[in-house]
Amino acid sequence: MSAWNRIYETFDPIAFTFFIPVHWYGLMYVLALLTALYLGKYFIKKDNLDFKGKEIDAYFIYVEIGVILGARLGYILFYDMQTLYYLSHPWQIFNPFVNGEFVGIRGMSYHGAVLGFLISTYMYSKKHKIEFGKIMDLVAISVPLAFVFGRIGNFLNQELIGRETDAPWGILVDGVLRHPSQLYEAVLEGFGVFLVVYIYKKYQKFSGELILVYGTSYGLFRAIAEIWRAPDVQIGYVCCNAITQGQVMSLAMSLVGIVAWFYFKSRSVKI
Repeated sequence: MSAWNRIYETFDPIAFTFFIPVHWYGLMYVLALLTALYLGKYFIKKDNLDFKGKEIDAYFIYVEIGVILGARLGYILFYDMQTLYYLSHPWQIFNPFVNGEFVGIRGMSYHGAVLGFLISTYMYSKKHKIEFGKIMDLVAISVPLAFVFGRIGNFLNQELIGRETDAPWGILVDGVLRHPSQLYEAVLEGFGVFLVVYIYKKYQKFSGELILVYGTSYGLFRAIAEIWRAPDVQIGYVCCNAITQGQVMSLAMSLVGIVAWFYFKSRSVKI
């Protein structure tokens, strides 16, 4: 086998230690957040959107809090097998220590992050009196490429592993060759979704349309990527020894996006 196949045997997920271990996973997520922020500022300037610099900075703080809370709570509610424990011990939800050892906070749900994002965006739009749809359109074009770093972070953290394979580019995980599905997701959910939204942008007819295109395309690409992703150990396959919970939730997300698109298109005012 090549060095690539055995990369997990030699790669250290800890980038450096500064009082506490700093993981590549965390660094990638910082890059993801910064990418989304600066892409947002780029498209505001490029398309002469009605946003000010301070407004987007304030919005970024709202969203960061909403996404982190939503992602963590979503994982606990949708995926974790100790849901009742966390609900009865809420102070443990963000506890990075296990038996006195710093292990970080593990377990984040994308779909929970979406809910946290929507709630924080709605609160921001009401407080600052900025149209919800316009904010969402900016998000739709700014966020996808950030997912590239997020999924690379998953890969470097040796989590969300792929299904077994005999492909020559497979990664050895605990003695089993598996698809590097995190990288497939980086391509599909990151570059793929960005291209769909960016290309569709010139055909946009109403405010908020781009976020519906984003949600629909993300759900579809995520469901495709999960063909090569192993199911969560604590859940397994939910149907036919092939369908994962992530696929079900992602396709449901796409369906909601399609239904919402027809609904808002029928009652929208062209922009």
